[in-house]
Amino acid sequence: GGSGGAEENKENERPAGPQAGNLGDSLGLEILQIVKESQQQHGLRHGDFQRYRGYCSRRLRRLRKTLNFKMGNRHKFTGKKVTEEILSDNRYLLLILMDAERAWSYAMQLKQEANTEPRKRFHLLSRLRKAVKHAEELERLCESNRVDAKTKLEAQAYMAYLTGMLRFERQEWKAAMEAFNKCKTIYEKLANAFTEEQAVLYNQRVEEISPNIRYCAYNIGDQSAMSELMQMRLRSGGTEGLLAEKLEALITQTRAKQAATMSEVEWRGRTVPVKIDKVRIFLLGLADNEAAIAQAENEETKERLFESLLSECRDAIQAVREDLKPDQKQREHSLENDSGKVSNIQYLHSYLTYIKLSTAIKRNESMAKSLQKALLQQQRSEEDGKRTPRPQDLIRLYDIILQNLVELTQLPGLEEDKNFQKEIGLKTLVYKAYRQVQCFFIAQSYVLVKKWSEALVLYERVLKYAHQVQSGAGAHTNSLKELPDVQELITQVNAEKYSLQAAAILDANDTHETESPSQVKDGKPLSERFETFCLDPSLVSKQVSLVHFPPGFQPIPCKPLFFDLALNHVAFPPLEDKVEQKAKSGLTGYIKGIFGFKS
Repeated sequence: GGSGGAEENKENERPAGPQAGNLGDSLGLEILQIVKESQQQHGLRHGDFQRYRGYCSRRLRRLRKTLNFKMGNRHKFTGKKVTEEILSDNRYLLLILMDAERAWSYAMQLKQEANTEPRKRFHLLSRLRKAVKHAEELERLCESNRVDAKTKLEAQAYMAYLTGMLRFERQEWKAAMEAFNKCKTIYEKLANAFTEEQAVLYNQRVEEISPNIRYCAYNIGDQSAMSELMQMRLRSGGTEGLLAEKLEALITQTRAKQAATMSEVEWRGRTVPVKIDKVRIFLLGLADNEAAIAQAENEETKERLFESLLSECRDAIQAVREDLKPDQKQREHSLENDSGKVSNIQYLHSYLTYIKLSTAIKRNESMAKSLQKALLQQQRSEEDGKRTPRPQDLIRLYDIILQNLVELTQLPGLEEDKNFQKEIGLKTLVYKAYRQVQCFFIAQSYVLVKKWSEALVLYERVLKYAHQVQSGAGAHTNSLKELPDVQELITQVNAEKYSLQAAAILDANDTHETESPSQVKDGKPLSERFETFCLDPSLVSKQVSLVHFPPGFQPIPCKPLFFDLALNHVAFPPLEDKVEQKAKSGLTGYIKGIFGFKS
């Protein structure tokens, strides 16, 4: 809006470095700093190259207006070039820098669009060439004696960076590697020459281009570069810019080559042929992915790698499932012939499902550990405002783990594998014991209100499961190595239990010493305990309990109700004599009745 434009205008009016005459006629421009700040503030934080390109265009227009360096008027275009003679202000250098940035941002925008419209790649290369041309012009101008040494080095590094990008995109690996190495060398020298704060930007740029250099080295023929690229990718959780999709494609391509030689996989003593390429590629990358997870520097990176591995595993399972459908009839036939032995494709499906569930268990266990740490920290320092973790979240994670273990026992082809079933049973006991870790936190809340017996019961339950695991482990100790340490859990819970028992004994002693019958309160109002002396501080407070109000209902006698029960036993007098008299009147009475005479 208007305010943003005003701020940018001020930015254009203010020189972005030493002005002519300040340092012995030297001009300066913090090229990398200006570029990074502009990119972060105008769209590149979210990968919006179009927005950044628009910003560069607007800033160029304002700079030309401020410097009165217009390209003609609205009727006629008159091209002008910045020459060494007119180089009296560092904003002339900024003008060319913005030209280069505009061309580069357009190239990056076209790179995103080229994924769906391949012909835009030609336009992308054209824009990159234009960016390099502007960078060359900037470097040429900075060779002037009026420009300070630092700006000259930065201009050379910027030129080398854009040249490397262009060569990289054109797959000219040797030239790209030379350009990137030159850029890296200059930025490293600059980083060493200045304070730590100033060196941060230079070191960041060096880290950005390091994967590109290794990728070029790999394409030139350095095979060791592949493993380094993998490590870079896993450390950062994915790279950005031109390299990202190329690196993913390269990894897939390399695994595909290895997959061509992989024909079978062995699991739990049975060898199964692997014919599906997607499954081969997944199984080849499994060890690398698991190693990367183990080496992950922080929880966020580890979580991202777990998600990536699970996603690849789901894709592989889907590929097997599609082959499994036409195999159903053959599988039923093989069940009859092989006396219950599942088909190879079904066994492969079970193996992949086992990997998926095992990975999910490891991920949830990792999340549970970090959540447990958060709960312990929360107990030490209560934080208000943001949502704090709760013991219920921890229970939910362990419930999901236990559900995954149940699914593992039901995998086709493993129902009769007693060793496998026993291993899963032991793991279930371990996680049940760790599920009770939430009892630790609930027990802590009981301790606060001095409910010693309830807290003790919860600790005993954890110990019960832990001892069951220890007694049942036996020959399966190897399979329990990767699980949480049960002995460590027992030690921790025992320590808590003993301190709880000590606190309970101390509390009991304190109670006997301090409490006397005269201090016991039973909650009765004063009107009901006149006969008992009791020290009740509430009697002098505002909420004093004198009587029950409103008073309770009391039983009183009510008005009696009378019921006439004698009527049921009354005998009515006989009426036979009256009935007979009417019958004797005979014919006469009948005739009178017809003609309406009354006797």
